[in-house]
Amino acid sequence: MSTKHPPPRSFPCGHTSRREFVWELGHGFTGLALTSLLAGSGFFARHGHAATPASANPLLSRPPHFTTRAKSCIFLMMNGAPSQVDTFDYKPELKKHAGKALPADKKYINSGGRRVGYLTPNFREFRPGGQSGLLISDYFPQVRQHADKLAVIRSCHADSHAHGSALVQMNTGMPLIGRPSLGAWVTYGLGSANDSLPAHVVMLDKRGGPISGQPNWSSGFMPATFQGTLFRPSGDPILDLRGPRHLDRKAQRNQLDLLQQLNQAHLDARPGGAELASRIQSYELAYRMQAEAPEAVELSQESQTTREAYGIGKEPTDEYGRNCLIARRLVERGVRFIQLYSGGGHLEETWDAHESIEKNHGRHGAEVDQPIAALLTDLEQRGLLDETLVVWGGEFGRMPFSEGKNAPGRNHNPYGFSMWMAGGGIQGGIAYGETDEFGFAAVRNRVHVHDIHATILHLLGIDHELLTYFHQGRKESLTDVHGRVITGILA
Repeated sequence: MSTKHPPPRSFPCGHTSRREFVWELGHGFTGLALTSLLAGSGFFARHGHAATPASANPLLSRPPHFTTRAKSCIFLMMNGAPSQVDTFDYKPELKKHAGKALPADKKYINSGGRRVGYLTPNFREFRPGGQSGLLISDYFPQVRQHADKLAVIRSCHADSHAHGSALVQMNTGMPLIGRPSLGAWVTYGLGSANDSLPAHVVMLDKRGGPISGQPNWSSGFMPATFQGTLFRPSGDPILDLRGPRHLDRKAQRNQLDLLQQLNQAHLDARPGGAELASRIQSYELAYRMQAEAPEAVELSQESQTTREAYGIGKEPTDEYGRNCLIARRLVERGVRFIQLYSGGGHLEETWDAHESIEKNHGRHGAEVDQPIAALLTDLEQRGLLDETLVVWGGEFGRMPFSEGKNAPGRNHNPYGFSMWMAGGGIQGGIAYGETDEFGFAAVRNRVHVHDIHATILHLLGIDHELLTYFHQGRKESLTDVHGRVITGILA
């Protein structure tokens, strides 16, 4: 007996039967209703965006996963690692046990083989600030006036003792080079709110960049569109931004239009060319930036009172003051992510206080304290603080003991250190988490770098588990889905 099924009934002109028509019609109406319900609940925004054609602008503004206050982030990176027990984590037990060795139950790995000395108390006094009474040291007397705006996270920890890899981890989530930076993830997720300026801006210290260099603001395996653009605090903000003097704007526009046509024709014949699409958009952005970027950093438009508040025009605050004021101007213009580096090069040119906490932190604290305080004041007065997340911190902290007998410096400490956040949905005037009695290691409400990143993304309206990028057969994310949002610091 044949087991073959009879051929399906055919209909002229490809028509279906009435039964099939009614069945498909019902499913179609059901699908429309379901789509409407899912869209209304924000399902599609939470679960990623539709594929963007290669020729489209990857920096087009996109809705967040959920509505939040913060629209931009300013990350104040203290390159070299400030000492938590000398800035934001007061430990009276250090004075009580000064001159003693770190207890044997504290598991310490001696990075770099440096000398291990004795428990050493804070080098400057801690005093209460604001109505909250949050204790902040005399290295930051003006920031202390904003204590009621700060959520100090005293229980941070990282995975590396070395500056290079720790900086890369603080900026990309992993201590290995090659991954997209935090700023790249933010701009990938949200796009830009200004089509004439980069969405991701980085300003370095005039003494040099961080020891691990460009990977700290790289786009990694993402298109180059999302990498950080370096700004300078004076002169042309971006090197080689201006075209040749003999080429006027009209001629330059004609050249760019021709190049655009040729590139687009090449791209249309080879769909999916993300790198070429990024280059096309970069050319267009550079052209628009020639008009707007110089104006964005033109501080003569600011009042003398404002410039003086930031410490511009005097030492040692002039450079960092300029950078902080530029950051405020960029936030006003819709730039998503801005990172300001304090400390450049290596050792004492950064916050890397191996020789002397007092000499090192006294120098660098004096450079940034007034500008940071002015930035918080300025953002608040202009109604921008609620929509701007400000983050302060380094790649790790420093040990509670000295480097040798009677030595005034401290070695690296990834086991426990402090960072703070302000603005954009943060509850101010609080300290979250704790290190042990000596400030050596985080012991309560421990916060990993992944948690810091998850919280920053959350405050910008991004779910860190849903923001993914498909790379080499795997959905990659900033936190590798390990982080948790620090709900205890949210307003």
